[in-house]
Amino acid sequence: MKKSLLAFALFAIIAVTPALSQKSFYDFTVKTIDGQQFNFAELKGKKVMIVNTASKCGHTPQYKDLELLKKAYGSKVVIIGFPANNFMNQEPGTNAEIKEFCTSNYGVSFQMMEKISVKGDDMHPLYQWLTKKSMNGVIDSDVSWNFQKYLIDENGKLVGYLKPGVKPLSDEVVMWVTKGQFVQAK
Repeated sequence: MKKSLLAFALFAIIAVTPALSQKSFYDFTVKTIDGQQFNFAELKGKKVMIVNTASKCGHTPQYKDLELLKKAYGSKVVIIGFPANNFMNQEPGTNAEIKEFCTSNYGVSFQMMEKISVKGDDMHPLYQWLTKKSMNGVIDSDVSWNFQKYLIDENGKLVGYLKPGVKPLSDEVVMWVTKGQFVQAK
């Protein structure tokens, strides 16, 4: 009886340990484009869209639509941009240059973070969480290009992602923001 109880306890500890060590979205602290610490715990209770961005991409005009989304639904969703230079050197600038580009060309007022890597050996820990089901508990994905959008619900749970070509004001985004409805495309 004692052996069975001990074996069960050991099994329970082994089974629960990965879940306990798994980070939550709210456990991440990142740096803003101005170098300030930003704790995602401040976003509890809010929907969040995470977007990897680039200044020299065919999808760069999505900055305009992201800004319009913020203006239209800012009380319902927080937009966070992460500049990344992972695709054909389309974001070569410094954080200061990126900020100037976004502000002067698109009037970006949503939160921009410092430039990071969204894939490869130097992938930022947040993007590891976003792209690995073993970490986020929902889905595996690859960041396929600039302006891929990850959707986080009000409880910090990954809902899914939208491919780069999906516009920020698309029906999929508006339905998620306004009604919480989202179906992951394959």
